[in-house]
Amino acid sequence: MKISKLAQREARRLFRSCQANGLLDDNRVRQSVAWLLAKQPHGYVEILSRLYRLVKLDLEQRAARVESAALLPADLQSDVTSQIRKIYGSGADITFSQNPALIGGLRIQVGSDLYDGSVKTRLEKLEQSF
Repeated sequence: MKISKLAQREARRLFRSCQANGLLDDNRVRQSVAWLLAKQPHGYVEILSRLYRLVKLDLEQRAARVESAALLPADLQSDVTSQIRKIYGSGADITFSQNPALIGGLRIQVGSDLYDGSVKTRLEKLEQSF
């Protein structure tokens, strides 16, 4: 779907107004969507579409997934959490999961950034080098 420049500009303006202290505020997003649906300005469907895309990209950039072969102790989880928040900001939404296929080490994905220190990946790279 081709979106007009005016709709893109309006969606970016609304998106910026939905942020508080650099973080997206859920209530402001809801209010903006409700306002758009109530007023229905010209091209409001395009504006909603673009606003949805901007919100989705922001949430994906702030989502961090930490995988380990075994469950991490609480102190190690807090260390990893503090390091991720130091790099990506306090708005990072961090989830921890267990993946026995990793054999050992950690695999951390924040948005499109991937930090893979797993034994599985190292073995795969070693196998490819032969």
